[in-house]
Amino acid sequence: MRRTRERRVSALGSIVAFRSKLHASHRSKMTPHDRRLGFGLGLRAPHYEAILDSSPAVDWFEVLTENYLVAGGKPLHYLERIRARYPMVMHGVSLSIGSTDPLDRDYLERLKALAHRIEPQWISDHLCWTGVGGHNFHDLMPLPYDDAVIRHVVERVQRVQDFLGRRLVLENVSSYLQYRHSDMPEWEFIAAVANGADCGLLLDVNNVYVSAANHGFDPLQYIEALPHARVRQIHLAGHRNHGDYIIDSHDQPIVDGVWQLYARTLELVGDVPTMIERDDDIPPLDELVAELARARAVADCVLETRA
Repeated sequence: MRRTRERRVSALGSIVAFRSKLHASHRSKMTPHDRRLGFGLGLRAPHYEAILDSSPAVDWFEVLTENYLVAGGKPLHYLERIRARYPMVMHGVSLSIGSTDPLDRDYLERLKALAHRIEPQWISDHLCWTGVGGHNFHDLMPLPYDDAVIRHVVERVQRVQDFLGRRLVLENVSSYLQYRHSDMPEWEFIAAVANGADCGLLLDVNNVYVSAANHGFDPLQYIEALPHARVRQIHLAGHRNHGDYIIDSHDQPIVDGVWQLYARTLELVGDVPTMIERDDDIPPLDELVAELARARAVADCVLETRA
C-alpha cells in the first residue's frame, strides 16, 4: 500500500512540475502577498459608523465578498469609504471550488470586478463544496480526501487563478463527518492541493481545533504537516462546545485552547497576517479590538522568541 501511495505521489509531482513550467510566466504577473499586513477584523455592518468615527487600531479588514457584489447600495457605499482608510482582503463563501458543477462564470465576473474596484491584498474562499446540480446548500461541505479529488480541485483552482490573474487563497473548513472513500488525512490533502495548484492557504486555527476535537486527531500534527510558506493568512474565531462535539459558530470569544494553538502555529509559520471572525452575537467594536490586541500580544511574544 505504501509503495502504491509513493507511486501516486510521484506521478502527481510530475504533473505539478509540468503545470508549474506551463504557468510560470503568467504567475509572475500575479499580485504578491504582503505577509506583514498585520492584524485585522472582519468588516461587519454594525461597525460601519464606529470604524469611520473612531479609526480603530485595526491594520486591515476582511470583507465578505458576497455582501458587495451588487453595483451600488449602502454596503458598497460604506465599503468604499472604509477602503479609503484601510487595506482590505476579500473572503468568499460561494466559489464551491470542490463541486462537480461548472464554475459559475457570472460569479467570477462579479468577483473580478469587485477586486478591481477595491484592490484587495488577496482573494480567499474555502476548500470545500457548497452545492451540486445547481442547488446551493448554504453550507461549507468537506471533500473526500483522495487523489481523484486532488486532481479535480487543482484543475479548477488553476482555472480560477488564470481568470482572476492572481493566486487564490483557500481556507480549511471545520468538519463534523468523514467520507469512507478518503484514503489520506486532511492535512495531506490540503498540502497536495496547495502545491499542485500553486495557491495560498488561509489557515483557520479555530477550524483545526474544532475538527481535531470532532475527529480525534492531533491539531498540531495537522499544522506541522502543512506547507508553511503557503500560509498567507490566519483566522481566529470562537465556537460552541457541546461536550462530545464542537460547532464552529463564530459567535463567542476565542477560547484558551485556540489561543494556545495559535501561539504554536506562529512558531511554525512565522509572521503571518491574523484576523478575528465574528459573524453572530456581534459585540461592540471596542470588544473585538481588545480581543485583537491579545492576538498582537501573543504574536509579539512568539515571534520575538522565534527570532
